Amino acid sequence: MSYIAHIRSSDGKVQTVREHLLGVERLSGYFGDKIGVGNVASIAGLLHDVGKNSPAFRDYILEAVQNPNHPPKRGSVDHSTAGGKLLYEKFHNDDQPISRQLIAEILGNVIISHHSGLQDFLSPDLSSDYLRRVKEKVIDDFRGMVEEFYTSTSSYKALEQKMKSSENELIDVIKRNPQSQRLTLMFLTKYIFSCLIDADRTDSRYFEENTAMNTPHDNPKLFEQYHSKLTEYLNKLSANKHSQSKINQLRADMSQQCEDFARNPSGIYTLSIPTGGGKTLASLRYALKHSLTFGKERIIYVVPYTTIIEQNAQEVRRILEDDVNILEHHSNVVTEEESTGDYRYAKDKPLTLAKDNWESPIIFTTMVQFLNTIYSNSTRNSRRMHNLANSVIIFDEVQSLPIKCTSLLNEALNFLNKVCRSSILLCTATQPALDFVEEKVDSIDGEVIQNLDEISGAFKRVEAVDRTNSKGWGTEDLSQFILDQMEVNPNILIILNTKTVVRKLFNQLKEDDPDLLIYHLSTSMCAAHRQNTLEKVKHCLEKGEKVVCLSTQLIEAGVDISFDCVIRSLAGLDSIAQAMGRCNRHGKHDLRYTYIINHNEENLNHLKTIKIGAEITGKMLRDQMYIQYTEGLLSPKMIRFYFENFYRELENELDYYVPSLDNYIFHLLSQNEKYMKAYVHKKGEKLPLQLHTSTKTAGKYFNVIDQQTTSVLVPYEGEGKEIIAELNGDPSIEEMSALLKKVQPYMVNVYDHELNELSKQQSVVHLWEGRILALQENAYDREFGVTIAEEGKMDPHFI
Repeated sequence: MSYIAHIRSSDGKVQTVREHLLGVERLSGYFGDKIGVGNVASIAGLLHDVGKNSPAFRDYILEAVQNPNHPPKRGSVDHSTAGGKLLYEKFHNDDQPISRQLIAEILGNVIISHHSGLQDFLSPDLSSDYLRRVKEKVIDDFRGMVEEFYTSTSSYKALEQKMKSSENELIDVIKRNPQSQRLTLMFLTKYIFSCLIDADRTDSRYFEENTAMNTPHDNPKLFEQYHSKLTEYLNKLSANKHSQSKINQLRADMSQQCEDFARNPSGIYTLSIPTGGGKTLASLRYALKHSLTFGKERIIYVVPYTTIIEQNAQEVRRILEDDVNILEHHSNVVTEEESTGDYRYAKDKPLTLAKDNWESPIIFTTMVQFLNTIYSNSTRNSRRMHNLANSVIIFDEVQSLPIKCTSLLNEALNFLNKVCRSSILLCTATQPALDFVEEKVDSIDGEVIQNLDEISGAFKRVEAVDRTNSKGWGTEDLSQFILDQMEVNPNILIILNTKTVVRKLFNQLKEDDPDLLIYHLSTSMCAAHRQNTLEKVKHCLEKGEKVVCLSTQLIEAGVDISFDCVIRSLAGLDSIAQAMGRCNRHGKHDLRYTYIINHNEENLNHLKTIKIGAEITGKMLRDQMYIQYTEGLLSPKMIRFYFENFYRELENELDYYVPSLDNYIFHLLSQNEKYMKAYVHKKGEKLPLQLHTSTKTAGKYFNVIDQQTTSVLVPYEGEGKEIIAELNGDPSIEEMSALLKKVQPYMVNVYDHELNELSKQQSVVHLWEGRILALQENAYDREFGVTIAEEGKMDPHFI
């Protein structure tokens, strides 16, 4: 009787271990070929489930199917260690070359970890998760599993030949990024891990759905169509009578420069279009042309906040006339849990096997999700990494990167460009000095816009006015200042640094002028809610109605909206520049003003980077260093000066310091000297491995934002409620895949203390055994979004 990998739920058909291993081998190798490591990745697929070649696993899976209500203990049969142990025993002897030992370690870790996340080669307690599994753990009938593999699936000679070919691939990868060999090996391990995870789940899905492998997207044909539609749209804009304005002519010129620049080889480039200069479409024009010229597989937009994903994706969908192939990925819908992968057959398959792998031709996602894809240790995040290869990756408002992730982002960009053959575009009007820090981007290959000084001066349509003072502004004083400004400015945007003071000012303005039309924006609202609010505000602006919009900094990055007046609470110069970009955005008036105030009720003690940024900007305002430049405070030299001082002030935090470890995540993933020295001191010998990264530990502590958050689904409008109802049903794998896309605009990230309080109020609904969380209607407010202090006030229209 053949050994069993899977049993189909619909008809009880068996997929043998041999069939599954060969299927995953092909897919994983295909993913690896994108960066020239097809043999390395295919070995991972070939060996990942060798441990299922056993009577014990066959009995386990049969019992799980026959007794769905009382299945065997999850993970009671270890099937993931055997493949890694085989590699260690056969290819990690002292007589093996170092390159082969490296391959054995990379693949061994990938295989033993494919249901739980990559393991540490060396942990903080100076043990090795990897050695514990591949060397020390005793596996019943291990020899029988290996013999069955050689008999039914692949000979030892064939495996040895693949290993030899893999060594050549490894050497080639190291040559592409020789300055950072340790980091390159770490990234390569994560890349192969991604190939295996996606191949394993995809092959399992094909079997479960009883379908053949999908034909890959014909992206070159799609990109050709997209390029034609974008060109046609831009030509129509040029024919419009409003296109003759100075700003629109400059936008058209910069857009054309992006088209022309796309003929340059793949590299890391800056696109420093001034705020309001049409970055989204200009960068799309570059990306489509570059993809067609150099055969790139997909285009990925990485934005700082979920706020602008909906807006940008909607605009691109409208212009390209495609609602199917453009993916928005705001956040992870499913909470990650460590799993053996032996999911309860009928119930867990749709959630586990649903497509969530960034295979779409155009993707809009956040910096949080991008960095999680590379540095988080969860299998759901890691699955997407290989689809970053051979792509055009556009970072919109890259200066919004959290300071602690600076070194990690820079090295990721180096790997993606040099090894993964991706082209990187760093877009912002305020370019951060990423070449100033120690762990820097190795090479900024050029600026797309050639006449940048001339364009920056021509785009000046707003002036910063310093209204900071020694005592600071209180909420009541600020409310009165806004009302006074309304006498001369019919619409005003106010941006403050914390949600608390935004809400307080909202209530104060309502009290001071009950008839005033006021809207609120914050990250407590889901993307759909924020987008609807923005549309209402834009409608008021178009009709010339008096309106006030209060927001946290989320409105600054890329939101296409223009106010006659902006008031900005003191922050970093990059934030001030972005706020100014929401004022007189299209040059409707000759000159308008952005007032910079210092709010004395903002508590920035837990927002260190905002606090330091505000201090540096405050000093620049007091010293009036900028008056010598035509562009004023936002001149390129002032921006460079600001970022150099910002990075200098925070130089000890660029590598992502973890206080509880007294160590840096960057170090854990590279040399790991601290633990290596401690190991030698304790053991009196070197670690008997070529690799010594603490990948699992780094993943455990890695969070892009300082406080841990969880994504929850909110019942906003009819569709939010409908999605919750559908998830509460019994969707198929295909239906679940569609739901995971559909649900994105209705997610909100809440901090742990907020989630605990919501749970105490019994406002959290647990779907799919707690792997998806949703809120009750009483916890979502029609004005402020997720609310804890009092019951929400959802409009009857939404219920």
